Amino acid sequence: MDFLRPASWEEALAAKAEHPTAVPIAGGTDVMVEINFDHRRPEYLLDLNRIELLREWEVGEENVRLGASVPYTHIMENLRAELPGLALASHTVASPQIRNRGGVGGNLGTASPAGDAHPALLAAGAEVEVESVRGSRFIPIDEFYTGVKRNALAPDELIKTVHIKKADGPQQYSKVGTRNAMVIAVCAFGLALHPETRTVRTGIGSAAPTPVRAKEAEEFLNAALEEGGFWESGKIITPSIAKQFAELASGACNPIDDVRGTAKYRRHAVGIMARRTLGWTWEQYRGTGRTLEGAA
Repeated sequence: MDFLRPASWEEALAAKAEHPTAVPIAGGTDVMVEINFDHRRPEYLLDLNRIELLREWEVGEENVRLGASVPYTHIMENLRAELPGLALASHTVASPQIRNRGGVGGNLGTASPAGDAHPALLAAGAEVEVESVRGSRFIPIDEFYTGVKRNALAPDELIKTVHIKKADGPQQYSKVGTRNAMVIAVCAFGLALHPETRTVRTGIGSAAPTPVRAKEAEEFLNAALEEGGFWESGKIITPSIAKQFAELASGACNPIDDVRGTAKYRRHAVGIMARRTLGWTWEQYRGTGRTLEGAA
């Protein structure tokens, strides 16, 4: 196994173009596990730790520009107001040591359905900026996951930045695991209210071959909130609406039985998390989280 260590982003892109099979490594929290268990033996490792650009973030007027290697700890400490769903998801990642090393780019590159960041990114409607020596492009998060541990990256592309719209309403994240820390998700659920557009977005992790949105649940809830005047009034969502939303979210799953949990349990748990996160976010919207735009 050869170790490539570029000193700049341009050198990294050139190395990836020359060695398309090279596996990028920054935090190494996913890649090193696979190598240590001999599940993967790449010909080249492409070390990105010298690329300062990937560890930078910028809060703009409407969006957050998040470098692929920004550690989860920094997201928790610095972006909780702008990206509350992703900050909550970051808090559930493994241990403090791993949160200090790992970043969103690693989750996206690995594209495991159990990656903790995916539900929050789906709910927020993120875009992934990727680049090669041929140029750069933006991939909507809904189009990024193409299969089990597969993504939309071309062989010569690297993930540069994740662009995420600043939260205009409450966001939540919930995860089920077999213990409280250092655990791969049995299933996870993210939900974001977008009062400016009067829409709700979701994200489901570890309950389908790829991270997915519960689109039918979203469409139902968007219509119910609009027709019932909930955005204007801020009144409590009725139990029947919450129940139907939860059932549709559960129906969006396509899980498997494995050592962490059964398919039946995953569907049930996703429904429970959908109902609870809806309740939490809506209560926040009705209180301090309710914006003038959403109430207009």
